[in-house]
Amino acid sequence: MKAIIYKNLKWEGLDVKNMNKTKRKIFETSMKLFAEKGYDATSIEEITATVGVAKGTLYYHFSSKEEIFNFLVEEGIKLLQNSVDIKTAKYPNYIDKIKAIVLIQIKIVIKYEDLITILLSQFWGHEARNQKCQKHILEYIRQIENIVKEGIEAGQIKEGNPQAIASEIYALICSSLVYKTRSEEELNIMKLFKEFEKTVIEGLKVK
Repeated sequence: MKAIIYKNLKWEGLDVKNMNKTKRKIFETSMKLFAEKGYDATSIEEITATVGVAKGTLYYHFSSKEEIFNFLVEEGIKLLQNSVDIKTAKYPNYIDKIKAIVLIQIKIVIKYEDLITILLSQFWGHEARNQKCQKHILEYIRQIENIVKEGIEAGQIKEGNPQAIASEIYALICSSLVYKTRSEEELNIMKLFKEFEKTVIEGLKVK
């Protein structure tokens, strides 16, 4: 089960391939501004000015700033969920499934840092957008939780609280982003993965 070619790991990308050039630019610009300034501090005027389009053009593609945000959140979680489904289906061993999830998360943090920043920053709060973010992230954690439960039942993951374990695995997204932010050098994916493998994944193995 150890012959896993991590360097070839790929996943389904964000669903922007069918967007026209203008809509995609609005989407990408909004994502960058939301990540850098926050949702509340980013205005429709700033988005349109940065993209270089009129308000009417933006509203032709997205009905509101909220719709842009909702699209970002939904696509971000879909990206994680699809990636996990595709990759974990390839491995019968549950520890290998967890390894695949951890590596996917590290790679997505690197490739879609702005998107992950938005998801994490908007998780807390009581606004509708916070609740939507919480809902989608908790769905993703439950996806990991189900894999952990199956692994425990199969005797491949040691006994423990599946909900707590799944939350810890998800939290490695936060850890990866913090590490990337603090590192003065380009993040080495496999080096960080090996650290997580040593400190987190090894602890899940049945001795």
